[in-house]
Amino acid sequence: MENKLAKRIFLLSFILIIILFIFFKSYNQKQIVKNELEVVEEVIESSNIIKDVSYNSKDSKGNEYNLTASEGVIDQKENNYIFLTDVKANVNLSNYNFIEISSDFGKYNIANYDTIFSKNVLIKYLNNEIKGQNLEFSWDKGLMIISTDVILKNNKNSLEADVIEINIQNKDVKIFMYEENDKINIKSLN
Repeated sequence: MENKLAKRIFLLSFILIIILFIFFKSYNQKQIVKNELEVVEEVIESSNIIKDVSYNSKDSKGNEYNLTASEGVIDQKENNYIFLTDVKANVNLSNYNFIEISSDFGKYNIANYDTIFSKNVLIKYLNNEIKGQNLEFSWDKGLMIISTDVILKNNKNSLEADVIEINIQNKDVKIFMYEENDKINIKSLN
């Protein structure tokens, strides 16, 4: 009788060891699969990074827009948008002068070429230099709207305002403050 009991205990212990072995082996395989999935996700995320970005467009009137950046990251939610770093753009209008734009960051819409430049924005055209922190550039609307800490300088004057809006189609420039009571600050450099 004791022999039968010993055999049953041995058999139950053996089955229990096999079940534990299968469980731990399965658990380890799930961990390996989980780790592999994490690696794949990292590769997918890093594959959205583009080095040395360059976009060029030209309209029927001969106007050109060239944009470069040291790096771009495709927006995961909106595939038409790319977040840019160290951005430089050139706007070459057929009936106007060359406009240079640079900024630390940008957001570019590949569908319509609209670009939002941000942080340390610098616009150079003719003998003018405009600095600010934000620039909304719309190729379709033909507008450049620079805002936040805006300073326009040329050889003769320095101007501080909240917003400068430049219509690149008809060359109109609007300079204004957000608050009605605030004044545009103009200084003569002579």
